[in-house]
Amino acid sequence: MVDHLPLAARPPRPRPHRNTLTLLVGRITTIKLAYWAAVTAVELALPRLVDAPAASRLPYSIAAAALLLVGAVAWARRSARAIDRRLGGLYRSVPTVATAFIAASVVASPASIPLLLVERQRTLEGGCAAGAICSFAPILLWVAVLAAGTVLVPAAFALSMRGEDRG
Repeated sequence: MVDHLPLAARPPRPRPHRNTLTLLVGRITTIKLAYWAAVTAVELALPRLVDAPAASRLPYSIAAAALLLVGAVAWARRSARAIDRRLGGLYRSVPTVATAFIAASVVASPASIPLLLVERQRTLEGGCAAGAICSFAPILLWVAVLAAGTVLVPAAFALSMRGEDRG
C-alpha cells in the first residue's frame, strides 16, 4: 500500500544570504520611495488641480494618500512573492522580516522629508499671522502617511513572503 511508505523529510531551507537580503532591501526601499514620491507629487499638484483653500483640499489629500497606500501595499505583496532569476524567492524568516522593517524605517524613511516640508507649508496657508500655524491637519496627514509607510507597507511585504514550509 502506498499509504504506508515513509516520506523523507524535506531538508530545511538555507538561511538568507547577503544577496537575498540585498534583494529584499532593494525591493522594499523602491516601493516606499515610490510611495512617498507619489504622495509628495500629489500634494504639490493638488493646489493646481483643486482651486480651493488648503482646508477644503484636505479630503482630496487623504483620499489620494489612501489610494496610493493601497497601491503600495499591493505592490509590496506582489514583490514579496516575485522570484528573482538569479537569487530565487524571498522566504519568511526572522532575519528577512526584521530586514524588511529595518530597511523601511532606516533606509526609506528620510524620503518622507520632502512631504513634511510640503505639509509644513500647507500649515501656514489660510491667512494666519506670519509664521503662525493655521491648521495641524497637514502635519497629521504627514504623520499618518509616515506611519502607514513605515508599518503597513513592510508588514504587507513580510506577511506576503513565502513561508518556510512551502515548496
